Amino acid sequence: MNERSLRVLEYKKIIEKLWDRCTSELGKSLAENLKPIDNLSEILTMQKETSEAQAILIQKGNVPISGIHDLLGYVKRTEIGSYLDPAQLLQVNRTLGVARKMKSYLRAEEGNRQSPIIQGMAEGLYSLREIEDKINLCILSESEISDHASSELKHIRKSINSKNEAIRNKLNSIISSTGNQKYLQDAIITMRQDRYVVPVKQEHRGNVPGLIHDQSSSGATLFIEPMAVVELNNQLKELKLKEKAEIERILREISAMIAEKAIEIRSNQEILKQLDFIFAKGKLSLEMKAVEPALNDEGKIHIKKGRHPLLKANEVVPTTIWLGEEFRILMVTGPNTGGKTVTLKTVGLFCLMAQSGLHVPADFGTKLPVYDQIFADIGDEQSIEQSLSTFSSHMTNIVTILRDVTPNSLVLFDELGAGTDPTEGAALAMAIINHLRAINASAIATTHYSELKQFALANKDIENASVEFDVETLRPTYKLLIGVPGKSNAFEISRKLGLSDRIIDAAKEFISTEDIQFEDLLQNIEANRRATESDREEAQKLKMEQEKLTQQYADKKRQLEEQRDKMVRDAKKEAYKIVKEAKAEAEEIIKNLRETKLELEEKEINRQLEAAKKQLSEKMGALGETVEDLFTQKTSKKPPKNLKAGETVTVLSLNQTGHVISPVDDKGEVLVQVGIMKINIPVTNLERVKKSEETKKTGVGKIVKSKSANLKRELDVRGQNLEEAMLEVDKFIDDCAIAGFSPITIIHGVGTGVLSAGIKQMLKKNKHIKSLRSGEYGEGGAGVTVIELK
Repeated sequence: MNERSLRVLEYKKIIEKLWDRCTSELGKSLAENLKPIDNLSEILTMQKETSEAQAILIQKGNVPISGIHDLLGYVKRTEIGSYLDPAQLLQVNRTLGVARKMKSYLRAEEGNRQSPIIQGMAEGLYSLREIEDKINLCILSESEISDHASSELKHIRKSINSKNEAIRNKLNSIISSTGNQKYLQDAIITMRQDRYVVPVKQEHRGNVPGLIHDQSSSGATLFIEPMAVVELNNQLKELKLKEKAEIERILREISAMIAEKAIEIRSNQEILKQLDFIFAKGKLSLEMKAVEPALNDEGKIHIKKGRHPLLKANEVVPTTIWLGEEFRILMVTGPNTGGKTVTLKTVGLFCLMAQSGLHVPADFGTKLPVYDQIFADIGDEQSIEQSLSTFSSHMTNIVTILRDVTPNSLVLFDELGAGTDPTEGAALAMAIINHLRAINASAIATTHYSELKQFALANKDIENASVEFDVETLRPTYKLLIGVPGKSNAFEISRKLGLSDRIIDAAKEFISTEDIQFEDLLQNIEANRRATESDREEAQKLKMEQEKLTQQYADKKRQLEEQRDKMVRDAKKEAYKIVKEAKAEAEEIIKNLRETKLELEEKEINRQLEAAKKQLSEKMGALGETVEDLFTQKTSKKPPKNLKAGETVTVLSLNQTGHVISPVDDKGEVLVQVGIMKINIPVTNLERVKKSEETKKTGVGKIVKSKSANLKRELDVRGQNLEEAMLEVDKFIDDCAIAGFSPITIIHGVGTGVLSAGIKQMLKKNKHIKSLRSGEYGEGGAGVTVIELK
């Protein structure tokens, strides 16, 4: 297709709109390289694809096509034995997920293939769920491998955590030692070169034996790895090397799975690229309110209410234009700014879009031909460097057009013959038009020359057209009138603008009588056309009113019939309702008679029940007084002070030993667990049990000892839902509070953040907790919460 025509008709701007609606770089590459073609069968297939995509979008909404990546390079790497990193595997996973979702989304129902092209492409997609599941199991993020990727990795990471804890405990004992604190710059543990170190003052380097790994910028602080943890750090380093090797093995395993399915993945990518591009065409069609044109190879154009796709929809005036049946050349005349150039560009751009498989913004019934070439001489491309004037630049382009034009070409001329002497320009224009007419090419030309209007009137295969102009308001209406030659309106416009009649009459003397008569003829034709148009509109209005009255009569008749039917139905319902109510009333009378018989018997039973209830209430009242006495009759001479959770006390009124759950509240009561019961007891009713007595007399000491022996300092709730995790965390904190463990760690993972946020919200309300924080580097980071208990 002629590159200059693509440029002047602004075809690239349509491609940019299509490019924006693709979701992947793969689809964008197809849009960017889209060019019009002249093969009718291929164009019909491309148009059908766009129509199917448009229909699917209307019926189902947006398609799950986003998330496609170019995997060809990744697949090739796996085939030569290399492995992909986590970020690349996530891209593979997302693309495989899109293929699976699109296959399901576009699956054709049994015997229902409304979109055969797109559904056929979707059936060719492969669902590689095994690879997806493997990646989902093993890869948490672009830089993190899951503990569940393998049992070996999980074991190694547990060993790393254990080793980290051992090192930190050892270093904590060093920095908390009063003898060592004077040598340290700060009582902290830090990392240098992946090894745990402590900051030591320069002047005391000999007092802390160990390996120096770094120093501060001022030189006042040395970061020393104490000899006590060198071996532990070495073991930690070995574990991290094992972890790295295991991660590499896992990545190689997944990459090998991808290599085995290389053919299927390549096929998926090609289909997804095509689907992304096709649905972009469908989206563009919907946004432009476009339709699929009826294509032909006979050079017939019939655009119904076409709207230029680059103009605002609420401002553009639709154009109806036809060509190729009774005439193949159209001469468009009329004043400047009347819309002649927009009409040319609309026709040319519609043909380019249609031959690219795109819908056009027009009404249904629009017909467009398939041309081998579309030539456009629109705009002024004069060049100072090449010494080309306006006329020269136009004529250079026209020479090229006339050299390459064929009977199956469309030629668009804007202001044909302009830029030179009017007489010579008009003669050249008629010669050019006559040449195109002789080879049976299709052409649309705009002009101001009266000679070309007369030339069109004199030849049956050339038709005049004009853009309408309202002389009263001096404004164009942008309506195209085919069959009516345009009038320049120069004299009328000048008179409206205030030019005197004397000057206008003098101007008329300078033009020939034939020209004046021709212009007057055009004016009469225009006046008759307007009158005919007015009569036609009036007739159309009367016809619409008659149709409206007929419709109102039909609606009234239908309403009366519906009202009659409704009255009959309502009468039947009312009768049925009366019968039903009578039947219900009879059944109610029978029921009442039966109940009356049973009433006497029930009265006696109710009397006995009331007596039993009264006797039971009296006994419960007496029992309440007895229990109250139990709690008040004995008090401690020296009530215990500063009771803490976990302490053992004796309940004097019950002569039982219990365990304090929460200390004294505002009412002077303590929550105590006695056996399986939890009760609030006044502190004056309690005595503190000494530790020796506690061990001898109660089982609480054994319980605490047992919990201390069996309880761990961390709890892993990953994989649980929030409700299960909260119950387990609550019990874990209670056990640790009893055992006196602190700090403790809750492992909840990162995930979607729901589990982490829910647990932290619950922990803020727990009365046993003194403080909490997220894990530091080496502790698990954001995937854990470290808690200090009271």
